[in-house]
Amino acid sequence: MNNIFNLEGKVAVITGASSGLGADAARAYAANGADVALFARRADRLEAVAKEIEKMGRKALAVPCDVMDEKAVAAGVQKVIDTYGKIDILLNNAGIAIPGGVEDLTEEAWDKGMNINVKGPFFMSKYIVPHMRKAKYGKIVNIASVNAIVADKFPDLWRHNYNASKAAVRGLTMGMAASYMQDNITVNSVGPGLFESEMTGGTLFKNENFMKMYNTSNPASRPGKRGELNGVLLFFSSDASSYVTGQFIAVDGGGSIV
Repeated sequence: MNNIFNLEGKVAVITGASSGLGADAARAYAANGADVALFARRADRLEAVAKEIEKMGRKALAVPCDVMDEKAVAAGVQKVIDTYGKIDILLNNAGIAIPGGVEDLTEEAWDKGMNINVKGPFFMSKYIVPHMRKAKYGKIVNIASVNAIVADKFPDLWRHNYNASKAAVRGLTMGMAASYMQDNITVNSVGPGLFESEMTGGTLFKNENFMKMYNTSNPASRPGKRGELNGVLLFFSSDASSYVTGQFIAVDGGGSIV
């Protein structure tokens, strides 16, 4: 039986690839046969991940880039095209969770969250989609969040900007999906629940009250483990999902259903 999750011959671009879920995704893509291009701001960490990928026998291109900088994104995408000749997969993973409610957030903080979480995927898609349309093939996966569909009740956990920006990512996904399916480009989004990462390790995981509440209310009674997001990413990034577009899958241990 053919492996419908096989990514042999594919080129994947991953943003936020210098650590955490983005780096894990890059390794998962490489393990399934893809060559990768890694986008993030921290060049040293990108190079370290790229070396890991190369040791796996795949090609890896480190592209230091701030996804909020349109000129940098355009140049980075062109570098990938010049190196690999094509882009088959785009994983928009770069993101930030800014704490606070609307009463507390500054305009600067609000704009920063929106720029990284929404403008970043917009810029990346703007410069990659034309290459996918020309090739009549593309798989775009946008990392939203379970917080696109559920909110935190307790004041010290309010993240109104995160709720709004990740809901916008879901909306962007649906709009792009409807527009580009006839070009054989699928666009889907993933809503991770709580996973330990650079973003959450120093905040939520250190909040004992939050962790107790999360583990008590979540059907899985625990946060997500490293690698548990990869199955959905590979599904959306491979031909296994050739007739699936505009969808949102929560990977949250069932937290959003209770």
